[in-house]
This record gives sequence, structure tokens and C-alpha cells, in this order.
Amino acid sequence: MFYFIDMNETGHHTDNTVSRPEFVAELTPYRSLGRTGFLILMLFVAVTCFVSGIMFMMMGAWPILVFFAFNAFIVWLAFRLNYRSGRIRERVSVARDRLVVQKFDPVGRMKEHVFNPFWTRFEVERHEEIGITSMRLRSRNEHLDIGSFLNPDDRESFSTAFARAIARIRN
Repeated sequence: MFYFIDMNETGHHTDNTVSRPEFVAELTPYRSLGRTGFLILMLFVAVTCFVSGIMFMMMGAWPILVFFAFNAFIVWLAFRLNYRSGRIRERVSVARDRLVVQKFDPVGRMKEHVFNPFWTRFEVERHEEIGITSMRLRSRNEHLDIGSFLNPDDRESFSTAFARAIARIRN
């Protein structure tokens, strides 16, 4: 999923030597299961595991209760790790004098990549059935993949808007 940011809200690039970005997009992974859905799912898993475990315990197979508790814990842990990886994001901005990609990891650490928009090529790889499979910025010997976590529809809309922004800067 991506959305445009009003630079007045973020306050980035206030240095007078750097021109104001003409295009800014925040790229974030799509998560179909929200917080409420997660709580409902975990409640269902916990109740199912508990009831099944109690039934086995009443039949004398008490170790199965431990197995079901471990099973519920593993499902919870898998979703927690998935949500943690969902906190990654990328901010892409295009100004007349620079193209900046800021990549944020799940912890919040940021790595910034700066390119010259006139020397940077935006490469898009497509598959005839799937659509866009990857997007990359290439400048001299350096290349950077962007939006690898986006779904095909978001990749398509981002690549169209981003390509337009780069073309507008170059003209």
C-alpha cells in the first residue's frame, strides 16, 4: 500500500540548499488481518485448543493438553512475527536535485539512499500474468530494489506515479 505525503506535515528537507520534493510516497506492506480480526482468531484458536485438550485429558491423554497449548502459542508467535515484519516501510521522494529512498526496518532504524534523478533509471520487471514483479533504481554501479513488499496492484499504481514524477523532473 502506498500513499502520498504532504511535506508540510513531515517537515523533512528544510535545508535551503535542497529543493522541495515534488513527489513523496510512503510504501507500507498490506496486512489483511487487523487487530480485531487477530483477537477473534486467537480467541477461536485458544478456545478450540483448550476444549480439545480438556477432552483428551478426560480420556487420560493429558500430554495432549500440553501439545494443544504449545500449538496455540506457536500460532500466536507466528502472527506476532508477521505483524513485526509489517512495520517495515519505505519513503520515496523526488526533488529536482535529488531522489531519496529512506528504508525503515521493523525496529525503526532508517537507511537513506540518495540518487541524482537525472542519472538514475527506474527499472520495472513484468510478468505477463502477474504484472510487476520487481522495481529497481539503477545509477552507475549501484542498484536499489524498492517496494518489494507491495502487492501487484500497489506496485502498478506506484510505478506509474513514480515514473511520471521522474519524467516531470527531467523535463
